[in-house]
Amino acid sequence: MQTRQLGNSDLQITPIGIGAWAMGGGDWAFSWGQQEDGQSIAAIHTALDAGVNWIDTAAVYGLGHSEEVVGKAIAGRANRPYIFTKCSLVWNEKHEIGHSLKAESVRRELESSLRRLKVDAIDLYQIHWPDPEGEIEEGWQTLAQLQKDGKVRYIGMSNFNVAQMKRIANIAPITSLQPNYNIVTPDIEKDILPFCREQHIGVIVYSPMKSGLLTGKMTRERIAQLPPDDFRPRTASFKEPLLSRNLGLVEVLRGIGERHNHTPGEVAIAWTLRDPIITGAIVGMRSAEQAKQIVRAAEFRLSPDEILEIEAYLKANPVAA
Repeated sequence: MQTRQLGNSDLQITPIGIGAWAMGGGDWAFSWGQQEDGQSIAAIHTALDAGVNWIDTAAVYGLGHSEEVVGKAIAGRANRPYIFTKCSLVWNEKHEIGHSLKAESVRRELESSLRRLKVDAIDLYQIHWPDPEGEIEEGWQTLAQLQKDGKVRYIGMSNFNVAQMKRIANIAPITSLQPNYNIVTPDIEKDILPFCREQHIGVIVYSPMKSGLLTGKMTRERIAQLPPDDFRPRTASFKEPLLSRNLGLVEVLRGIGERHNHTPGEVAIAWTLRDPIITGAIVGMRSAEQAKQIVRAAEFRLSPDEILEIEAYLKANPVAA
């Protein structure tokens, strides 16, 4: 599997990485519902065996549980994958999630992540959200010091806008940005991607299949039957009037995929990778079967005509203001 250099780092990463959000399991605010750890570990092993070389998780996923699962999955492997995780979302004994980028809090989060993952250093440590915004300088300074201390190899951020990146760029170089990016949510194309291209910041995108909406397996009936602790039915893309437009988009992706023996989800992933500024896409995997299917997207690319076909559908079915 081909690799690309991530920003200013020496990390050579595969076009897709293992997303461990859903591996956090159920019973927390941004859950994807219940998830068996055995299936998560099998998915990780299958993807790694196929050549994928990085895993992206976060402390808050499952309130620590996702990192624990990742730690179990990578234990004892001869070729350990790169481990990317995040800080800034913290929780209390009542499982209420809050935000902090205070130095003491970030350091405490890092030590907890190292313990759960059972590693000596994090390959890429990221600020999950620029919140509280007034603390982003303190948070970034802390990450820079953790890098000097050898606790993390490289530092980046997720969900930052251009103005926020400019505010912290003089404190320490930005290795990467992790934004939300997919056919349904292409907002970063306007100013964030051009800024990253100009500044040579690596970009690893999350939700390339829009939280499963573009996989080809999501229907109105399935959405209605998702468990109460699954956050997705509460989001705009999974509700009308956008749902009909998005399900119509899936049929366009299905038609393209059938020409190449690929799924709509794989077409959606390939769409995000069409621009060289995107170093890699984070892809959620919940079973060995899903992993076997999804890794095929790593080398699949769309033709210019197929990209235009998708654009034509979007222009004919615009999102209402």
